[in-house]
Amino acid sequence: MSLNPTPELINNLYLITLFAVIVSSASGVLKAGFKKFDLFGVIIIAIATGLGGGSLRDMLLDREVFWIANQSFFIVSLISAIFMFVIARLIAIPPKFFLIPDAAGLATFAIAGTLVSLMSGAPWLIASFMGVMTGTMGGVFRDILSNEPPVVFQSPLYATVSWGGSLIFIALIKLQIDISLAAALAGGGVFLSRMLAIQYNISLPKFRFKS
Repeated sequence: MSLNPTPELINNLYLITLFAVIVSSASGVLKAGFKKFDLFGVIIIAIATGLGGGSLRDMLLDREVFWIANQSFFIVSLISAIFMFVIARLIAIPPKFFLIPDAAGLATFAIAGTLVSLMSGAPWLIASFMGVMTGTMGGVFRDILSNEPPVVFQSPLYATVSWGGSLIFIALIKLQIDISLAAALAGGGVFLSRMLAIQYNISLPKFRFKS
């Protein structure tokens, strides 16, 4: 299964990715804020969060890295980082607020990653996993740079809802649902599922040895 990269599809991908970069970079700033990093440190973590997952995806797909091909993604990541740095110094932000932009980034990057992969000719299952990687790896880079255990390995349903959303997105496309509507439904489902998992502490069983 592959998608022909029409101008409309490319424009949709651009807008989805742009939003994903903004909210993911913002989540990187808020998470890094707990470590009291200076402005430069915060910017580095924000850029790693906003651009890291898509960079890894593009390298594996052997395509030009998206923010090098179009520097507007790098610019909005930088602006988002500086904006959140300033806002956090002016307004009291709850410690767990970063989970909201993080979930929004997870949802939108999952859709963007799947879409890019399908447009690159990847098989549907690989495309769905590329969506997961695009959505989660930025957060992994963020947490490692912040010297924290990655959220993806210990938080309520994270990569699971991302993969589910990617698969639903592919299924909706296969059913010939409009791409924009399919992206909104699947991405919204990922965001809502992640928020509910956090609210009710829903997670997969953890590995343990039989005692």
